[in-house]
Amino acid sequence: ESMYIPAAFKEDRIDLMHELMRAHPLGLLISHGPGGLLATPVPFVSYAEAGGQGTLRAHLARANPHWQELATVSECMVVFQGEHGYVSPSWYPSKQTHHRVVPTWNYATVHIWGKPLIIDDVGWLARQLNDLTNAQEGRRAQPWAMGDAPSDYLATQMRALVGIEIAIARSEGKWKLSQNKDHGDRLGVIAGMRTTQDPHQHLPLADLLEQRLKDRFPQSGTV
Repeated sequence: ESMYIPAAFKEDRIDLMHELMRAHPLGLLISHGPGGLLATPVPFVSYAEAGGQGTLRAHLARANPHWQELATVSECMVVFQGEHGYVSPSWYPSKQTHHRVVPTWNYATVHIWGKPLIIDDVGWLARQLNDLTNAQEGRRAQPWAMGDAPSDYLATQMRALVGIEIAIARSEGKWKLSQNKDHGDRLGVIAGMRTTQDPHQHLPLADLLEQRLKDRFPQSGTV
C-alpha cells in the first residue's frame, strides 16, 4: 500500500529522500510475518546508487525475535520521520480577514519498501558498524572510532548482533510544508516558526519550509 500524498506534497527525488534518511537515520522497521505486525526502531545507513534507489543497512540484537520474522517475509517497510511541527492558525494572515483556518502539522517523511536480507557475517557487520559510527561521530571534534574499544570486547558485542540489508524496491516521499496555502500564509508560517517567544518555534522546520517553497514556487521570489 501507499501513503496518502496530495500532489503538492509529493517528493520523488531519490537523492532528497536519501538526504532525509541520512539526517534522520532512526527508521521504524515494520514487518508482517508469522508473529503478526512487528515494529522496531533501528538506526540505518543509507547508500545511494547510480541508476537505482539504493540500499539500507542496519543491525538488530540477536536476542530480538524480529530478525527471525524478517527472514520469513518477502517485503518489509521502513519509515523515516524528518523535521515536523505544529502549525498554529494564528500564524496565517488570512485569519484576520475570513477566519476560515484550522491547525495542522507540517512534516517531511520517507517510506521505504524492500525485501530484507539477514546477514550473519562478522566482516559485513564490522563494516556496517564502522559506517554507522563514522556517520555520527564524524561531526564531533574528537570522534570516537571502533578501534578505540578493545578488540575482544568488540568481538563479543558483534556476536550478539545480526545484520539486515534491504535493497530499496519502492520509495515514497512526502514533504507537507504549507504548499497548499497562499503566499501570505506561507510567509506567516515561516515567521511564526522563527519567533523566539512562540512556544511552537521550530527553526529547522522553518528553514526546510522556506527552501521547499523556493524550489516549488521560484516565481514568488524571496519566500
